[in-house]
Amino acid sequence: MTQNALGRDAADSLARGLGRRRFIQLATALGAAGATATVAGCGTNHDNGASATPTGMRAPSSPLHPGAGDIPGDHYLPSRTDEVLWGYLPGTNAQPVLEMASGETVTIDTVSHEGILEDQGRDPVEFFGGHGVAEADILEDVVAIPRDYTRTERDFDTDGPHVVTGPVFVDGAEPGDVLKIETLSVVPRVPYGVVSNRHGRGALGLTGENRAPDGISLDEVMPPVETDGRDSGNPMDYGNVSVFTRIEDGHGVMSDGDREIRFPLNPFMGMVGVASVDSTALNDEDAHSVPPTITGGNLDVADLGAGSALYVPVTADGALFYAGDPHFAQGHGEVALTAVEGSLRATFRLTVCKEGDGTAPGVAFRYPFGETEEHWVPIGLSDERGRAEEVITGDLNRAMRRAVVNALDFLEQDQGVSREVAYAYLSAATDFVISQVVDQTVGVHGLIRKADFS
Repeated sequence: MTQNALGRDAADSLARGLGRRRFIQLATALGAAGATATVAGCGTNHDNGASATPTGMRAPSSPLHPGAGDIPGDHYLPSRTDEVLWGYLPGTNAQPVLEMASGETVTIDTVSHEGILEDQGRDPVEFFGGHGVAEADILEDVVAIPRDYTRTERDFDTDGPHVVTGPVFVDGAEPGDVLKIETLSVVPRVPYGVVSNRHGRGALGLTGENRAPDGISLDEVMPPVETDGRDSGNPMDYGNVSVFTRIEDGHGVMSDGDREIRFPLNPFMGMVGVASVDSTALNDEDAHSVPPTITGGNLDVADLGAGSALYVPVTADGALFYAGDPHFAQGHGEVALTAVEGSLRATFRLTVCKEGDGTAPGVAFRYPFGETEEHWVPIGLSDERGRAEEVITGDLNRAMRRAVVNALDFLEQDQGVSREVAYAYLSAATDFVISQVVDQTVGVHGLIRKADFS
C-alpha cells in the first residue's frame, strides 16, 4: 500500500469513527493545509526559492492521530516509539527509517516533548487531563512514547527533551553536498500546546553557581529562586512552570486568572537538520538535541515556517535528515525556554545540491542558510559544533558577528555586491534578530529583503 493510500485508508477509518458529517467538518478545517508547494529543485538564482503559501494556521477539530487525515507527501513517516530518539540526534552511522529520492516529499508526524517530560509526570493523559483535555483528544503516539520508549535510559537532568524523528536517507547525498529542506506545510495535530520555564534555564535562569546571570539580581531570576526544588532529585518537585495554551481561530490563548491573552500562531519546526556526529551510541553527548550546530538541529528560527527553505551542509552519506521540536508559535529570542510547543504534521521537500552547480548559496556548503519568499536568512551561531566544543560560550556577540560575516559572504559571492557596499547595505537596510538565547549555543539571523536586489 502506498503512503497516500495509507492516508486515504486512515481517513476512511476516521470518517467511520467520527461520522461522515463530522469528518467533512474536519476536512474543511484542514483544506488549505492539504496543499503543498510546487517549488522544485535547488535553484537559488533566488527567483525560484521557497515560495509556498503558509498553511496550517488552524488546529484540527479532532486530533491528527498517526496515519489519519490528509497526508500530502510522497512518503509518510510517523513517530514510532522504537524508531525515534528522545533527547539525542542520529549519528552519521545511524540506521535510516526511510529512504527517498532527491526532490521527493515526505510528511512527518512530529511529537512535542511538552506534556510527556519527567517534570510533568511522564504521563500525558494525566498532565493534559489536568487541563481539561479528554483522553480521546491526546495523540496516540504522544501516549505511547513516554510509556514504551526504551532505546536509551532517560535522565531528565542530562538528556535533551526533544523527540527526534528520523533519520531519512536521501539518495545521492554525499559529504560536501548541501541538503535543501523546504517546509511545504505545517499543520497542528491538536488544538493545544505548552510553554515551559525550568529552573536554571531560559534568559533569566539561575546560573550553575547558583548566582543570578549578569545584568539581573537574584530576585529577578525566573522561575523565582525560592521555588527551586532541584535538590529533591525528583523532577516532579523541581518547581518548574508549564503554561497550558489553547489554540482557537488561528491564535494561541493563555489564561491568567480571569484574563485571556491572545496571540497569532506561527507554526514551524524548531529542529530540522542532518547527521553530523560520528558515533554509533544513541546517547552520545556530542549528539545532544539541545544545541544547534552547522548542520542544523535546534535552530529555533521562527521565520522558517511554511513556504521557507533551509540549506544545510551534508556530512554523511544520504544526509540522514531528521525533524523534531514542533512549535505552534515563538517570539524571536524564545526567552522563557520553550516556544508554544505542540505536535505538528509537517511536509518537507528534500533536495540534494552539489557544489559548483549554482543550485545553493555558497555559504550553505559550510553553514546553515535560510530563505523565505521575501528574505534571504543568513544564520550565526555562538558555538558551531554544539556539545563537541570544548566550551560552549553562549556569546550573542559571537553569533551576531558570524551572522554578519555570512550575510557579507552571501551578498558578495552570490549577488556580486562589493564587500564594502554590502557592509553598508546591511547596516542601512537589514534586520538582525535574535533567534533564541536558550539552547546553550545561541543564535542570530538576518533578514535580507530580496526586493532590494530585483
